[in-house]
Amino acid sequence: MKVLAIDTSNYQLGVALIEEDKVVGEFMTNLKKNHSLRAMPAIEMLLGQCDVKPKELTKIVVAQGPGSYTGVRIGVTIAKTMSWSLNIPIVGVSSLAVLASSGRYFDGLLCPVFDARRGQVYTGLYKYEEGKLVTLVSDSNLLMSDWVDHLNEYQENILFLGHDVDIHREVISSKLKEQGKFAHLSSHNPRPAELAFLGLEQESEHVHGLVPNYIRMAEAEVKWLESQKDKE
Repeated sequence: MKVLAIDTSNYQLGVALIEEDKVVGEFMTNLKKNHSLRAMPAIEMLLGQCDVKPKELTKIVVAQGPGSYTGVRIGVTIAKTMSWSLNIPIVGVSSLAVLASSGRYFDGLLCPVFDARRGQVYTGLYKYEEGKLVTLVSDSNLLMSDWVDHLNEYQENILFLGHDVDIHREVISSKLKEQGKFAHLSSHNPRPAELAFLGLEQESEHVHGLVPNYIRMAEAEVKWLESQKDKE
């Protein structure tokens, strides 16, 4: 089984190719550049370097959010287009779960963080049990201060992962003290190979039913709905 993984849900652009239990190839950058211009060339480059033709793929796995609205849409659109045109299965995986998987060997809880502005974050709580990533708290959009208050209830060390953790480091350290741990810089990039393995065993979805998971509406959508209420 040859699985292609695609992640454009944040600044990180990641694509990976795995075959059964082997990582055949992986490409990843962390740059503020347009994914719409770079994602397909990255996929073509990876498949070319690995001597794999698109028709040989047996599954597409995509990070379906949360994250950047535009970034999530790009990745999901590319994945769905490839799945439909090649007639192969597709599955969506939480972008936060992909980030949490970088803490595979941490003895405690895993808390991935994407900044959502105005003191808010996209986050969830995970843990590895018998080698598998388990969701303890589903992905949510919360005020970081409220989230840390909730995490205080746990009796285990908590590893915070993601490039946006530094934005909230002060509130984490002040409330969790020694219980709050911070991942090494090398663990802040979501690994596309981990995305591939997370999706490998998941049940495939109907290609037209797979949609981005934004968790919350874009600010423009909220303002539009408010404007419509004013007209009622």
